[in-house]
Amino acid sequence: MLDQKGFDLWADGYDKAVGLSDEEQSYPFAGYKEILSRIYQLVVAKEGAKILDLGFGTGTLTKKLYEQGCEVWGQDFSGRMIELASAKMPGAHLFQGDFSQRLAEPLRQNSYDFIVATYSLHHLTDDNKISLIHLLRKLLKDRGAILIGDVAFATRQDLERCREQEGDGWDGGEIYFVFDEIRKEFPTMEFEKFSHCAGLLSLSR
Repeated sequence: MLDQKGFDLWADGYDKAVGLSDEEQSYPFAGYKEILSRIYQLVVAKEGAKILDLGFGTGTLTKKLYEQGCEVWGQDFSGRMIELASAKMPGAHLFQGDFSQRLAEPLRQNSYDFIVATYSLHHLTDDNKISLIHLLRKLLKDRGAILIGDVAFATRQDLERCREQEGDGWDGGEIYFVFDEIRKEFPTMEFEKFSHCAGLLSLSR
């Protein structure tokens, strides 16, 4: 698992590395572009949506939403990624910090039409994921939604199958979503599969 310095060092090559994995339909980013496209479509369907993006990285998704008139708020671990994202979205409200420890106070004082997290929550333990999602749900406006695109599996069996296929390439430091386990805590959560190792989890208020 990368620490803050590791993410800073990876920032400039991040989009290229992700794109290569996606094009090859290989773990862990197979389905990445399709997931981002799906989230984009859901968000822009609401004109002028106010969004919170947790772990926005270099702003690949949020830049497109920003250009469509969305009000963008966000928090990321990496100072370098914030620099890159801020250059693309000068009017966005971006904060640095580890959201698994604490959400920046200005972000907690707002409510949002959509809260988005793409490939950022697999660094959290399952308990921390659940606690964070409960907090985020309280920050949604009426009829708002949390959209989580990530390495995710419908069942534990699917995860184990992928782990066996990847062998030494499997990242044992990351903790991936298993839908039929987390929906015990959030019965109305939905899951849409986009590849053998990725999907979109959505939860409305």
